[in-house]
Amino acid sequence: MKIQHIFFDLDNTLWDHRKNAYLTIKTLFEKEEITLKYGIDFEEFHSVYHDINEKLWEDIRDGIIDKEYLRKHRFYDTFNHFGIDDLELSMYFEEHFLDKILNFNHLVEGAEYILNYLKSKKFTLHIISNGFQEVTERKCILSKIDHYFNTITSADSVGIRKPNPEIFEYSLGLAKAKKEESILIGDDWIADCLGAQNFGIDVIFFDVLNESPAQENLKVIKHLLQIKEYL
Repeated sequence: MKIQHIFFDLDNTLWDHRKNAYLTIKTLFEKEEITLKYGIDFEEFHSVYHDINEKLWEDIRDGIIDKEYLRKHRFYDTFNHFGIDDLELSMYFEEHFLDKILNFNHLVEGAEYILNYLKSKKFTLHIISNGFQEVTERKCILSKIDHYFNTITSADSVGIRKPNPEIFEYSLGLAKAKKEESILIGDDWIADCLGAQNFGIDVIFFDVLNESPAQENLKVIKHLLQIKEYL
């Protein structure tokens, strides 16, 4: 059966979370004069934050922690790394981060072009995101890509995260799509690729971090425009 439904991951597949988060944290960092007060270099701070945040998101995906734990700890643990034990400061960063990140809406290079291309080919497009529900839809609206998608599923609305097969089941049900006519495109090897494969739908792995997985017959892209080679 021919592919009709394309399910996209959102963060770092279409919406450039890494870039938008970097710019948001830099703005907060400068506003609070962190370098002046504590002598911390921003690039070093961001690098530590990035590693801590990625690990916490992996723990959320694997069901080890919940989103409240992540929200309390990502900035707290980062500041703590530099010897600053200040819950009030870290929660100030957390609360303002979630508000201010939506001031930046850079898309991954080629995102809008490929969405237009896929629409012109009469594919029906959807989102499946592990992000927070209240933020996912606003990201799509503010970056002006919401109109491309028939359905938007975020993990919070289902109470389950990728790679759990139930979120794929839910999303396909919402889209009224069959497995054999669906494909998922995402950048997370475990959540997106293995999740989709274990559920039983085809996948295109957006290997943005050059993980180069050794799996036979796997569809891999390094740039969104390469989707045209497969669809």
